[in-house]
Amino acid sequence: MMPIQKFFATAPLGIEPLLAAELADLGATEVREQRAGVAFSGPLETAYRACLWTRLASRILLPLAEFPAPDTDSLYAEIQKLEWAQQLDCDKTFAVDCTTNSSGITHSHYGALRVKDAIVDQFRSRSGKRPSVDQDAPDLRLNLYIFRDQATLSIDLSGDSLHRRGYRSDAVQAPLKENLAAAILIRGGWPEVCAAGGALVDPMCGSGSLPLEAALMAIDCAPGLLRSRFGFLGWSGHDHELWHRLLNEAGERRAAGENRAVPPIIGFDSDRRAIRVAWEHAQAAGLDKIVHFERRTLREFIVPADSRHGLVATNPPYGERIGDEAELPELYNLLGEKLAQHCRGWRAAVITSNPQLGRSIGLRAGKINVLYNGALKCQLLQFQLDENNRWQSLAAGAGRAVKKPLSPGGEMFANRLRKNLKNFSRLAAREGIDCYRLYDADLPEYAVAVDLYGGEVHLQEYRAPKGIDPHKAAQRLRDVQDALPQVLDIPPTKIHLKVRQQQKGKRQYEKLGQQGRFIEVKEGNCRFLVNLTDYLDTGLFLDHRPTRFLVQQLAAGTRFLNLFAYTGAATVHALKGGAVATTTVDMSRTYLEWTEKNLTLNGFNPARQELIQADCLAWLATARGEYDLIFLDPPTFSNSKTMQGTFDVQRDHVDLLRRAVELLAPGGTLIFSNNLRNFKLDREALADLAVEEITAKTIPFDFARNPRIHNCWLIKT
Repeated sequence: MMPIQKFFATAPLGIEPLLAAELADLGATEVREQRAGVAFSGPLETAYRACLWTRLASRILLPLAEFPAPDTDSLYAEIQKLEWAQQLDCDKTFAVDCTTNSSGITHSHYGALRVKDAIVDQFRSRSGKRPSVDQDAPDLRLNLYIFRDQATLSIDLSGDSLHRRGYRSDAVQAPLKENLAAAILIRGGWPEVCAAGGALVDPMCGSGSLPLEAALMAIDCAPGLLRSRFGFLGWSGHDHELWHRLLNEAGERRAAGENRAVPPIIGFDSDRRAIRVAWEHAQAAGLDKIVHFERRTLREFIVPADSRHGLVATNPPYGERIGDEAELPELYNLLGEKLAQHCRGWRAAVITSNPQLGRSIGLRAGKINVLYNGALKCQLLQFQLDENNRWQSLAAGAGRAVKKPLSPGGEMFANRLRKNLKNFSRLAAREGIDCYRLYDADLPEYAVAVDLYGGEVHLQEYRAPKGIDPHKAAQRLRDVQDALPQVLDIPPTKIHLKVRQQQKGKRQYEKLGQQGRFIEVKEGNCRFLVNLTDYLDTGLFLDHRPTRFLVQQLAAGTRFLNLFAYTGAATVHALKGGAVATTTVDMSRTYLEWTEKNLTLNGFNPARQELIQADCLAWLATARGEYDLIFLDPPTFSNSKTMQGTFDVQRDHVDLLRRAVELLAPGGTLIFSNNLRNFKLDREALADLAVEEITAKTIPFDFARNPRIHNCWLIKT
């Protein structure tokens, strides 16, 4: 039977009661809360379990000795009394951490140095050899704590702080430590919510600490299972057999947890880099199939449609390290508004170091706990979001959305929107469309594109040049987001924000989310399904609307071929125009399935059309048959893993056109377009063909300010 020993678990202030309960659940006895930690007893197995399973502790310490140390000479003498060969092999490394408070020894570094000297001198005097010091990754780490001249020397069984789970490779500003994240979740009731099938959503997730810790809890994964190093691994008293048994047990529990149904666990953030880092952390932790991260502003906040209850847990900026303090009350009030709108029946847990910001949320906190984020004293506000907890706007009474006064720049942007809306809505009605571009960087200061899709908005922010102050760019984006709901009379939830920058290869089709939500829009006598959230593009290129109408005009009685077909909009137009047969080719299974939906929506049976999943370049090399009308709209560049080599439209367009023309029936027509702004058609290499440039005729009214949006030609043999 293993002997009972005394241990001490350190923790951030405010976590002690939770840690005491956790250690008791792990089998600890004589559990006593102290400031910044918990003392407990048990066999070595209990300490190992604590290192492996604690979600809350920072370190697990094994005290070796307690003694008076009024000065460094007495400290040296007491350390010399201990048998160090029982704790450390001479060929191993060690380090000493020291903390001193209200004592004669005031310099912690000197205290640690005297402990090191005592240990080294003992080894040298007895064997002529000495262990080396390694401050970064020692085999054995010692912890010296001196309070009122009373010293406690301990072995640090954890080695490195246990909040470092092993999955964090990078961070954004002000990351939330993992053990504090776990404390927020436990205080917020996540274990109970999860057991009942409720979801977890963090609307300002940063690098993902809260969703990732929630996922580890949901699958019963020991946090220490992700770590490669512990302090006891280089300790002479380490029990290898015991440790491997506990690791195997934890591995089996994780495997069983991964096979159980896990409720939705989601993190949103407006910062693209934060979302990228969060996904990297999820992959490192093996949680990328369990959590979901998505770039989404707080204005776009949603909860899973099929989750009737859950927990919203978040760590919004406090103004201490990130965030403009003058703007934070509005942010917190918006958070409260979103909670009231979308989270009826849910719980919420919000941590902040600023009580006034907490009040700005506009909801009544049922419980408030004190936690420390580093040195910052914080309040954890807990909300029960029922019908009695009514949101209070900062500007007006309970629950009433208030039109926010616009800044001078925001009013200028709003005026341009109103002018465009007046002109474009009339032209759109004439064409029978309800999806068009309302604004495209008309004002240089407001570099966004605003596309209307029925009653919703696809808002694209163009990447600001490096010389633009990011704070100023962020303020202008807020101006845009404030003006759009007022001018268009739609709720902010109907505005979907993306960041637009030059895309190459497969990145132009990179998936940004997975809501799978489609809305129906009208384009003349055709209907299409668009997705405003999951991809950079929506499923319908608005600038090609006249080109699609041209396809419909030319399609009567034709055999139609649609290459690089995307979601099949041109195929639908061809069928509406009377095409007798269609062939649609795209390398993406997702887009061909989308094409099937568009065909069905317009009354056509997909089974009666030829839909081919293939790399168009490879398909053209072996294709046979004749087509009367071909629509060819290749990407500017592609290096997809499903194709051989790369494709560059400028470099490769002659060969591409030659292959496509070979499939034209006598008297047939090829419509060729692309979006490369400085594209030059090699007319000399195509001199034997009848080529007519029709670019000007295919630029729609809503892109008149940007006539270089695409190029287009009619080609005949």
